[in-house]
Amino acid sequence: MAFEYAIALTGGIATGKSTVASLLALNGMRVIDADKIAHTLLDDSKEWVAKTFGEEFVTPKGVDRAALGKVIFSDTKKKRLLEEYLHPKIKAEIERQSEKQDSFGFPYLIDIPLFFENGNYPIEKSVVVYTPPEIQLERFMKRNGYSEEESLRRIATQLPIDEKAKRATWIIDNSHDLKHLQNEVERFVEEIKKRYMI
Repeated sequence: MAFEYAIALTGGIATGKSTVASLLALNGMRVIDADKIAHTLLDDSKEWVAKTFGEEFVTPKGVDRAALGKVIFSDTKKKRLLEEYLHPKIKAEIERQSEKQDSFGFPYLIDIPLFFENGNYPIEKSVVVYTPPEIQLERFMKRNGYSEEESLRRIATQLPIDEKAKRATWIIDNSHDLKHLQNEVERFVEEIKKRYMI
C-alpha cells in the first residue's frame, strides 16, 4: 500500500526545501523527489511540449524549463494544460516509488512542493521548511535574478508559507545560516527516530 509510512516534505519557493532534502538524505532518511520526477517526465514529453506550446521550448537535451516557466506562470490556461497532462504521470510514479519504500516498514519523505495546494496525496504527516516571507522573497530574487514584481507573482502561485506552517506536523526553520539548518534537520531526524523507534 502506498503512502503508509510517508511524510510529506514541503515548503515555499526559495525556502530551502531542496537543501533540506539533501541534508535529510545525508542523515539517513530516504527521500522521493517529486521535482526530479517531474523534470524527467517533462523531458520525456518533449514531443508533446513542442506540439502543445511550440518548438522553441524544446532543445536537443530536453525541455527548456526556464522559457516554458515564463509562459506557464503568466498564463493560467497554459499552466492548467501542462498540469493536467503532467500531474497524473507524476502521481503514478510517486505511488510506484512509495509502494517500494513502504515495503521497508520505516518512515520516508516525499518532497512535494504543492502538497497543501493540490491535496493529491493521502499523507497524514507533513514537515514544512519555513522561511519568513521577506527572506523568502529576498532569496528568490537573488537566486533567480527576477524582478520583485515577477518574484512576488511566482510566490503568489503557492499558498503563503505562514499558512503552510500552520498546517504542518513539524517545522524545519531555515531563517538563519546553514549550520542552524543542519541542527534543525538533525533535531527533526532524531524526533522521527524516537517516535518510530528506529
